[in-house]
Amino acid sequence: MPETYRETYKVIGMSCGGCAKSVTSAIQSAAPGSEINVDLDGKTVSVSGAKEDVVKQAVEDAGFEFAGVA
Repeated sequence: MPETYRETYKVIGMSCGGCAKSVTSAIQSAAPGSEINVDLDGKTVSVSGAKEDVVKQAVEDAGFEFAGVA
């Protein structure tokens, strides 16, 4: 069974439903099959099934600032 990565990251600039959808889509494209939960109030995204460097690149590609582990 493959190792599962699970972490919550801070995303700067994510402030609306459209932002959340953009971040979610970008991560899903970079890491198909990953589980993603966005918390707009906390400005965080929790991801299972993707390494931090993959999530970071996806968030930045979507136009947001990745601020590391929340």
